[in-house]
Amino acid sequence: MNFTVYDLILLGIFVVFTSIFLITRRKNLKREGLLFLYKTKLGIKIIDRIGNKYKKTLSVLSYVSIGLGFLLMFTMLYLFGKMVWTYIFDSAVVKLVKIPPITPLLPYLPQIFKLSYLPPFYFIYWIVIIAIVAISHEFSHGIFAVHKKVKLKSTGFGFFPFFLPIFLAAFVEIDEKNMEKKRIRSQMAILSAGTFANVLVAILFFVILILFFSFAYTPSGVVFDAYTYSAVGMATISSINGVNVNNATYSEIATLSNETYLSEIEANNTKYLATESLISQQTGKSGYLMLYEDAPAIRANLSSTIIKVNGVNVRNVTALGEELMKYSPGDTIIITGLVDDAYMDYMITLEKDPENNSLPYLGIGFLKSTSSGVISGVVHTLSSFKNSNIYYTTKFEAAEFIYNLLWWLVMMSISVALMNMLPVGIFDGGRFFFLAMLGITKDEKKSKKIFAAMTYLFLLLLAVMMIFWGISFFR
Repeated sequence: MNFTVYDLILLGIFVVFTSIFLITRRKNLKREGLLFLYKTKLGIKIIDRIGNKYKKTLSVLSYVSIGLGFLLMFTMLYLFGKMVWTYIFDSAVVKLVKIPPITPLLPYLPQIFKLSYLPPFYFIYWIVIIAIVAISHEFSHGIFAVHKKVKLKSTGFGFFPFFLPIFLAAFVEIDEKNMEKKRIRSQMAILSAGTFANVLVAILFFVILILFFSFAYTPSGVVFDAYTYSAVGMATISSINGVNVNNATYSEIATLSNETYLSEIEANNTKYLATESLISQQTGKSGYLMLYEDAPAIRANLSSTIIKVNGVNVRNVTALGEELMKYSPGDTIIITGLVDDAYMDYMITLEKDPENNSLPYLGIGFLKSTSSGVISGVVHTLSSFKNSNIYYTTKFEAAEFIYNLLWWLVMMSISVALMNMLPVGIFDGGRFFFLAMLGITKDEKKSKKIFAAMTYLFLLLLAVMMIFWGISFFR
């Protein structure tokens, strides 16, 4: 909470100084659409030096950049199509995502929408990441432009002063008329250079993220995904919380189970347990329900994070299993769990393992981590080096802050690279797509029509997603 206050103060200071800058330098600002551009010559000498010095390297990288541009474009089209499908046909995922499909990533967005699957996003993260992502993107455009003998006019920053003057972007102004005279391949290399730089930045900082995590974090406990459970046929259920039932419907089961937090359900002469949330997450349309097996862990409402067993630290699943095997069925142990960042002790009596009565049984399960949806897939990938069944703690206070900054830097670098290659007019990918069509058709008018059709299709599908995003909350 204290850091949030400091971060908001920093945001306020930044807004004030940016406003003063815009007012005092208004003669140097140029209006282009919604943007006000502040032009300088900053960095042009460095861009010229790199573009002219490493000609052979840049010649090879030009082909890599163009190939990567096509790859990112096809990837983004696939992901966009998947997003459209999800928003139309999977309202449950849309409700979990919460945010509308065209929401820009702004400071505090995850906190405002309570997006638990994303780390917090502070203003200081935003400003640092914008500087790294935008400058590397635009400088790369400039370097490849110099390499292709295209004149640079200026560099600078862009502002959106109609809201709060905190939304800025970097730019390198290229002589467009000079660029249009170049070969299609040269133009495509320049256009794809920005996303090429974003991918390189993402790879670099992903490696740094992994190294930092291995240095700054240590395994400190075990995280289990679920209590042990079984699929039970609804027709076999004979009683719910002591009430006899026969061929119970899902609504009847839901009603009877909602009378208590932990319901006892008997089926095939076997006792099962179910929480209210477990029942509510299912529909029963398949004729089966997933029910928890009657086990010590669920009876005790054991938290999903286990730190100790009888005072002995368990740092991974193997250590937990070895520690539990020291005891026998009927033994009572104290398991220390983590609940809302506080330790809590659970006194639990171990039972017999259903498959081997001589072994102790706690009744927790470890599921294979999966992801559904575009956003969750990216989040899962960026955290793939972490073991989902291990609870990690930091070795020093600032570790989590730095880790989240690195994580967001990789996330935004990938996002900018993908978004920028959409074959739509406002992105580099739009002109890249037009040039690709021009190279194929050799007809400028036909290429412009294809490009326009693609842009209108994108806008239509975006509108469709917005409509279904609104509808999803009423389903």
